[in-house]
Amino acid sequence: MRVRALFVLVAAATLFTLAATSPARADESQVVATTAAQTALPVAAPTVPMFVDATKINPGDTAWMLAATALVLLMTIPGLALFYAGMVRKKNVLGTMAHSFISVCIVTVLWVALGYSLAFTPGSPFLGGLDRLMLHGMAFFKDPGRLTVSHIAPTIPESVFVMYQMTFAIITPALITGAFAERMKFSAMLAFVALWSLVVYVPVAHWVWEPGGFLAARGVLDFAGGTVVHINAGISGLVAAVMLGPRNGYGKEIMAPHNLVLTVTGACLLWVGWFGFNAGSALAADGRAGMAMLTTQFATATGALAWMAAEWLRRGVPSLLGMVSGAVAGLVAITPASGFVDTDGALVIGVVAGVACYFASTWFKSLIGYDDSLDVFGVHAIGGTVGALLTGVFAVKEIGGASTTFGTQLLGVVVTFAYAGVATALILFAVGRVIGLRVTRQHEHDGLDLSQHNEMVR
Repeated sequence: MRVRALFVLVAAATLFTLAATSPARADESQVVATTAAQTALPVAAPTVPMFVDATKINPGDTAWMLAATALVLLMTIPGLALFYAGMVRKKNVLGTMAHSFISVCIVTVLWVALGYSLAFTPGSPFLGGLDRLMLHGMAFFKDPGRLTVSHIAPTIPESVFVMYQMTFAIITPALITGAFAERMKFSAMLAFVALWSLVVYVPVAHWVWEPGGFLAARGVLDFAGGTVVHINAGISGLVAAVMLGPRNGYGKEIMAPHNLVLTVTGACLLWVGWFGFNAGSALAADGRAGMAMLTTQFATATGALAWMAAEWLRRGVPSLLGMVSGAVAGLVAITPASGFVDTDGALVIGVVAGVACYFASTWFKSLIGYDDSLDVFGVHAIGGTVGALLTGVFAVKEIGGASTTFGTQLLGVVVTFAYAGVATALILFAVGRVIGLRVTRQHEHDGLDLSQHNEMVR
C-alpha cells in the first residue's frame, strides 16, 4: 500500500511540472551565444533541436567537460557519502551512505525522463519545454556528421551537457539528507528526493541558468550553484530538520562523530571534485575555467583558516572537524562567484564564509535549538548566501561578470529561500500524510542501519 502511495506522489509531481510547462518556441534557426547562462543576459529562444556539424565540436572543451562531469559525480559518491557517514553515530553509517548512493539513482532516472527538458530547454520564464522528454530529439551519431548541442554550451555535444548538469541535480538533494540524518524513514527519503528534484530543483535551475529564466533575465548571477544548489539545499534542510523534530536524546546525549577519518577523506574528495563543479561551469577549457579553479582553491583555503581561527579563539582549541568544515564553507561560498571574481574577491568571500558558517553552525544553531544533524543549513544556506551576495560586490566585468548589484543578488537569494522553503514544507507534509516521515522511537534507538536495511557495521 505504501509503495503504491509513493508512486502516486511521484506521478503527482510529474503532472504538476507538466501542467506548469508551456511549449517551447521553435522559430529561430541559429544557436545562441555561448555564455548566456553565465552572464545572465536575456536572449532569444533557440530552435530545439539545434544541429551542428560535428566538426564544430571542440575536442578540448569536450574532453575537459567529460573530466569535470566525473569530478562532480565523485563529489556525491564517494565524497559526500563518506563525509556524512563519518559524522553520524556508528549505528547509522550504512543508512547515511545509502541516502547519497540512492539519490544518484533516483535523480539520474528523473533527469533523463523529465528533469533536463524542464530545466534546460526554452519554455516560459518559470519552466522549460518538453522537447527533451526521455532525451528524444537529441542526436548522437544516427545522422553522420551532425550532432545536437545545447544553446548554453554549443562547443560540446548535448549528451555531455546533459550528463554534466545531471551531476548537479544529483548532489543537491543528497546534501539535504544530512539535515535529517539518523531519523527519517528510508521510504520517506525516496519519495522526498524524487518529489523535491522535480518540484524544487528543476524550476530553480531553470530560473537561474536558462537564459530565459526569470531570475537570469533580471541579471542574477550564479556561476556554479550558490543559489541553485547550496541555498536551495540549505533552506530545504532546515525546513526538514524542523518538521521532523530533533533526534531522540538531542542535547542530552553525546552524539559525536564516530569516525572522523571517513569525514576528512570525504571532505578531501569534495575539495578535489569541486574543481569540476566550479571550473567546469565555464563549459569550456579556457581562461575563465582556469580563473574559477584558482579562486576556488584560494577561497577554500581561507575558509578553512577562518573557521579554525574563530573556533580557536572561542573554544581554545582548533579541531580537525572545524578545519574541514571551514574548507567546505569556503567551497560553498565561492561557488556562485568563482567565474566572476578575482583573488581579492575570493579572499574576502572565503574569510567571511568561514566565520559566518562557524557561528551559524554553533552559536545560532544552539540559540534556535533546531537539530540539523550535519549542519546543512549552517554551511550550505549561509555559505551560499554569503557567496551570492558578495558576487554583487566583487564581480569583475572583465572576467565575465555582467553588471550586477548587491540588490539584484539579494533578489535571487530571497526568491530561492522563499520558494524552496515553502515547497519543501509542502512536500514533507504530503509525504508525511501518505507514508510517514520518521522511524519509530525503537527503530531510532536501534539505528537506521539495522531497522531500515537489516545491516550493520561490525
